[in-house]
Amino acid sequence: MELTRFIACGAPGKHAPRFFNSQGKPAANEVIVQAVLAELEKALGHRFARPDLLVRALTHRSLAHEHQQENGGSDAAGGDNERLEFLGDAVLGLAVAEALFEAHPEWREGELTRVRAQLVSRLHMAEVAGAVDLGRHLRLSKGEERGGLRRKSTVLSNTMEAVMGALFLDGGLEPVRAFVRRRVMGETAEQLARELRSGAALGNYKSALQEHLQAERAGTPVYRVKSESGPDHRKRFLVEVRLKAEAGEPGKPLARGLGSTKKLAEQDAARRALEKLSAAPKAARKHSAEDAREDEADV
Repeated sequence: MELTRFIACGAPGKHAPRFFNSQGKPAANEVIVQAVLAELEKALGHRFARPDLLVRALTHRSLAHEHQQENGGSDAAGGDNERLEFLGDAVLGLAVAEALFEAHPEWREGELTRVRAQLVSRLHMAEVAGAVDLGRHLRLSKGEERGGLRRKSTVLSNTMEAVMGALFLDGGLEPVRAFVRRRVMGETAEQLARELRSGAALGNYKSALQEHLQAERAGTPVYRVKSESGPDHRKRFLVEVRLKAEAGEPGKPLARGLGSTKKLAEQDAARRALEKLSAAPKAARKHSAEDAREDEADV
């Protein structure tokens, strides 16, 4: 179910919104619309005391403008989500900074800043939005709906920030903290910590692997999804990275990686490939040293 064709209205100060269809008439089944909100609340891990805040967070400016035109300039939709996006951006940054500060007492300011920047980036927040199926709940104008705006990463990340603002206004910092720990940090934060320890470019094992292979003149890496598993809201991807095939020869497989998104699985595969490639010269040097000692003993 989607919330696209419904708008929430009510006098200022009213916490429980009434729902209307795109023609401004009462929704045929208000229970259905409430159920749509309940689905998203479950994914967010918070039941809103003021559901109008969540509806506002899901409202793109195109729909608010469309409703203003239909109602002779009055703001029947209650406004768009841009003010909540402004607030959510700040709240999100605080919650992520706090979580990193507590989880990594060994990191200095520069390390904390670099990892936080990756976690609150538009790219990562669009992935978080995808994980909770936020795009299905966006409230867009008819024109933007046809234009595919629902799938654009910038819109998804901005809306995710607006939802963080709504969470904060409705329940304070605690529901934001809980969501950040569960959805924003998680596997991505662990991977970034590994990258920081390894000295790789944060969030970019793929680039590091490509640079390594180019330096060794070993070829070009290519990535392929081998399998997908799990329900839509908890997908697991298995990705293989191998050298690009040349002259009819199949490319040599380098490693496989797992992740909750294709991007994370590719990064994990690249990380594992780098670890193998880095370990190979060390093993070769070890064997060479052992051979040299055996030769000396034979002499």
